[in-house]
Amino acid sequence: MSKKVVTLGEIMLRLSTPDHKRFVQADTFDITYGGGEANVAAALCNYGLEGVFVSKVPDNPIGQSAINHLRRYGVDTRFIARGGEKLGIYFLETGVSMRASQVVYDRAGASIADADIKDFDFDRIFEGADWFHTTGITPALSDKAAALTEAALKAARAKGIPTSIDLNYRKKLWTKEKAREVMTHLCQFVDVCIGNEEDAETTLGFKAQKTDVTKGELNLEGYKDVFRQMKEKFHFKYIASSLRESYSASDNGWSALLYNGQDFYHTKKYQVRIIDRVGSGDSFASGLIYGLVTGMPFEEAAEFGVAASALKHTIPGDLNHASLSEVKTLIKGDGSGRVQR
Repeated sequence: MSKKVVTLGEIMLRLSTPDHKRFVQADTFDITYGGGEANVAAALCNYGLEGVFVSKVPDNPIGQSAINHLRRYGVDTRFIARGGEKLGIYFLETGVSMRASQVVYDRAGASIADADIKDFDFDRIFEGADWFHTTGITPALSDKAAALTEAALKAARAKGIPTSIDLNYRKKLWTKEKAREVMTHLCQFVDVCIGNEEDAETTLGFKAQKTDVTKGELNLEGYKDVFRQMKEKFHFKYIASSLRESYSASDNGWSALLYNGQDFYHTKKYQVRIIDRVGSGDSFASGLIYGLVTGMPFEEAAEFGVAASALKHTIPGDLNHASLSEVKTLIKGDGSGRVQR
């Protein structure tokens, strides 16, 4: 029987400049849809699981287009509420070489920010579910969205469903102080915590010493110290962090660290040439969830997550369209990129 994973969050309209153009150069935009939790649901469907996405979108053709986009990839959209003013939008200028990517948000007043708990029947939504996932982006949208996130986490916990959260701090959405207040409260209902070194510091107050990704440097001992502190405070079952070594906007080192309370596991490192890095963290989260929910040992789950997200860097758009067989092939060591005939 296929595993059922429920995710809760926002889906947005993404408008990106073609051919690595600057915003000021562009007279057209490429259109797609995406958002952290929606990306996770779609990736899990791609691996053969049942991905359920819970959100609220406006009752208009743009909201319907977002739903249709997810349905195209097999996501269960039955529990998406309709109403509110607008679908959030974000504009993406993809960087290259030493020029960083830029994101501009137009998401104020988005339907999900005004979603009410009564819009959702969590007893029905979580019926038969094997996992629940959300991110720190959703509670950042509004106090109502934070209350909705808490209600969903509590409902999953009450049913004995494992929960995960990707910390995903967004400084354009809320202050560091507000993030720490809200996320510290929400994390008491979380089993698996995912986040990079910046997220751990800004949202929970833990800092990895002597780590600077802008210099392409990692200090694993610093991460281990942070993970131990997080485990002691929140009693997470697993803590995971993707590890990005940024040599330029085009070339990164990519690996992950996972902690189960006793052992640390550092995955294989991939040297990735980036086509589109947006959604790579969601790809890691979905790969890790896939491994854990299907019963892989935690080391294998971590390797699956890193391989899946390494492949995502090569795929335009928010969603990871790498297949299960492609991920498994990369894990076995075939990263040659040779034409498959």
